[in-house]
Amino acid sequence: MAGTSKSEQRIGLLNGFAAYGMWGLVPMFWPLLKPAGAVEILAHRMVWTLGFVTVALLFARRWAWAGQLLRQPRRLGLVVLSAALITVNWGVYIWAVNSGHVVESSLGYFINPLVTIAMGVLILKERLRPVQWAAVAVGAAAVVVLTVGYGRPPWISLTLAFSFAAYGLAKKKIGLGGVESLAAETAVQFLPALVFLIWLTAHGDSTFTTGSAGHSALLASTGVVTALPLVCFGAAAIRVPLSTLGLLQYLAPVFQFLLGVVYFHEAMPAERWAGFALVWLALVLLTAEALRSARRPREAVVLPPRVEVPDSATVEA
Repeated sequence: MAGTSKSEQRIGLLNGFAAYGMWGLVPMFWPLLKPAGAVEILAHRMVWTLGFVTVALLFARRWAWAGQLLRQPRRLGLVVLSAALITVNWGVYIWAVNSGHVVESSLGYFINPLVTIAMGVLILKERLRPVQWAAVAVGAAAVVVLTVGYGRPPWISLTLAFSFAAYGLAKKKIGLGGVESLAAETAVQFLPALVFLIWLTAHGDSTFTTGSAGHSALLASTGVVTALPLVCFGAAAIRVPLSTLGLLQYLAPVFQFLLGVVYFHEAMPAERWAGFALVWLALVLLTAEALRSARRPREAVVLPPRVEVPDSATVEA
């Protein structure tokens, strides 16, 4: 039994590394889709992702949730909200990567756990321990430093962080599994995305119909690029502790940051290094406190909000 457990954990870790590795390396994929613009890429991502997850759900025969969801207007409203939030997240991310802002995009996912905690305090009225308050304060100082460094607020990072944190909160209240939730969200996105693609084609502006076969195949593969990491994540989530997934989630923005600096050769002046250093310090404080809390016996205290582990490819998105 112990051997089986270790084997399952190894499989879980491999799937976890695969999921976050793919999310971390996805900035290399979006530029391949040029000359398609960010909105066309986003629309194809919505359409083809729904097709991919529909086939997966048909194969697994997991459709009972759909009927239940349709009978619950409040949950349906939350699905529409989460679809809107992930649309903003995906759209900004694709535009940012293809416009040379990979490093700033990675910052969004570094500060996402801090934004999630701040939302827990402001929206859910949850209480934080002193170290967590310190982490949030250091994160806020980092935003100030980066604002000075960029000469403007890091709006790409803040938009990605806040949209994804709000998306995680909405998904938590919906209570669907990863693949089911993605199917529901892309079902909401599907019709507007399809109408937009038909409009592009009618005006002769669709690169899917005017480009090469290889380009069309790459646009169609956006569904696989979106859903495959989620499948790996699901396999990891049932096999490894949540605390381990919480640590693995930092792999994606680390890979993105390294790609931005080493592969895309984005500028990193001293002020940006200082801002990122503050963000990393905040994450070290947050992670150390979470690990310390996990080791000690459970007490009758109000716990802070759990850092949401992304279950769709916006870290990527």
